Amino acid sequence: MSAGPDTTLHVFLVAGEASGDLHGASFLRALREIVPHLHAVGIGGPKLRAAGLQCLYPAESLAIMGLPSWQEVRKIIAIFRRIKEHFSKNPPALLVLIDFPEFNLRLARMAKRFGIPVFYYISPQIWAWRTRRVKLIKKVVDRMAVVLPFEVDFYQKFGYEVHFVGHPLIDVVRPALNRKTFFRLAGLNLAKPLIGIFPGSRPREIRTLLPLFLEAFEKIKYRRPGIQGVIVKAEGIDDDLIPKIKNPAVKVVKGYQYEVMAQSEAIMVASGTVTLEATIVGVPMVVAYKMGKLSYLLAKRLVKVPYASLPNLLAGKEVVPELLQEKATPDNLAEALLKFLEDKNYADKVRNGLSQIKETLGPGGASWRAAELAAGLLPQAKFLISRP
Repeated sequence: MSAGPDTTLHVFLVAGEASGDLHGASFLRALREIVPHLHAVGIGGPKLRAAGLQCLYPAESLAIMGLPSWQEVRKIIAIFRRIKEHFSKNPPALLVLIDFPEFNLRLARMAKRFGIPVFYYISPQIWAWRTRRVKLIKKVVDRMAVVLPFEVDFYQKFGYEVHFVGHPLIDVVRPALNRKTFFRLAGLNLAKPLIGIFPGSRPREIRTLLPLFLEAFEKIKYRRPGIQGVIVKAEGIDDDLIPKIKNPAVKVVKGYQYEVMAQSEAIMVASGTVTLEATIVGVPMVVAYKMGKLSYLLAKRLVKVPYASLPNLLAGKEVVPELLQEKATPDNLAEALLKFLEDKNYADKVRNGLSQIKETLGPGGASWRAAELAAGLLPQAKFLISRP
């Protein structure tokens, strides 16, 4: 391939989940500024498509919960065959993989057989479980950008160098509305304190946790009659998963999750990425999670980390309370939330701890740093422009 300013570089990019779609879109925009003559093909969601990705398949077609059916397995096999054909006929200059390890690590193995360099953005959570995958990553991933600071030390133990670029959520988690505007739009009383309720983004989580959260809220309201609550319905969740709320003090909103966090005295939240968003906002939280007994026993055997929530993992100690399995009861949730409401020193101590954790996530600009790392693997890196 001749080098020159008019040469189009072909990159294949795969992001199979909503968070990967969000961070992938920011990454792709940054990469296209660094490499103006770039053509990106692959698998992504609506945000990546809006950022200019030509989709062979929409990411929505890979949204599989639990064990896949035979029909879903056949679909995945067909997608791999289509990608293999694409690699054979029009090999990209670079394969970019964003999280989504079950699919992407297999694709990385395929790419190496075609001699295609592989860049991985946002590491699989192999530090929590399935650690043996690090051997495969060392073989098939040429360069990896990680978003959690402790991941550098984790990979270093296995003799593999990764690059910490900061967390892309730092640039995303920004409440857009002030308190007065948000409360008016949500139908809330501006004079009353607020509790945020985040029951998760998966149907099973919501069915398990929302009843616990609502019962806990009732207990809180009994002690603090002036309290009001907001349930945040995650994007893509069917309306029928959120039951009709009989308590007029509880509202349901779609979106506005950062406004709810910013304006709440404290929140109840399912373990997951949302705990990191709440850390960035700096709102005191109680983290809860519950699963089937068999799944929990299996998870205890497989998972190798001491905490369930990302803020506590990042701090290396319990900064926010975690209530897991049999400890996740309405009484325990209510008591943990009430402690934030009734003990200002404790609430301030938690906010300070969250602020310190946020500092470890970097100053922003993760997408740019990741894009610059990826661009360094391209065959025409000497023609690239740098960020001003």
